[in-house]
Amino acid sequence: MTPHRNAVAITRFAHVATHVLTRAAHASTKWRMSDTAPDSLIPYDEIVQEALRAVVGRVLGEVEKGGGLPGDHHFYITFKTQASGVEIPRHLMERFPDEMTIVIQNRFWDLKVKPDGFEVGLSFNQTPSKLIIPFAAITGFVDPAVNFALQFQAQVDDDGQPEVSSAGNDAPTATPIEDGSNVVSIDFTRKK
Repeated sequence: MTPHRNAVAITRFAHVATHVLTRAAHASTKWRMSDTAPDSLIPYDEIVQEALRAVVGRVLGEVEKGGGLPGDHHFYITFKTQASGVEIPRHLMERFPDEMTIVIQNRFWDLKVKPDGFEVGLSFNQTPSKLIIPFAAITGFVDPAVNFALQFQAQVDDDGQPEVSSAGNDAPTATPIEDGSNVVSIDFTRKK
């Protein structure tokens, strides 16, 4: 199979899996919201969220193996900047103290996917930066080329407090400029 067909197959699989899992999650949410529903001893919502995050990992892994994005595919990845394990430069943490969206499209490098997250090089205000993002920190994943989107609930540590890591590539704080860098703002509200 060619890399493009692999990407198409993964995208189709992810779309179908997302549809099935989202319907299952929605159904379990409806059930839990009922006054007469018993509390589940099985964490269905957590299992569904973990499975959907695995889709993101698999897609990024295919991009890493294939040496780049196939066709017109590109990704908007939104994540909690204060989540445990996130490592981004201090100036980005100051600019985006809660949530940040990055774009994986034309200007990225050193994409490395691991079982629990990924790292990638991106440029912000013409300053190269390395970001380390655990899958648990991701709250949204969009591939606009094929109208594919996933939305996640934020995961919090057991103590309820996010751990903040300092990235080893902190640069002096720069004055933000509108230069088309790898940051965008996206509204991931649900359509009913």
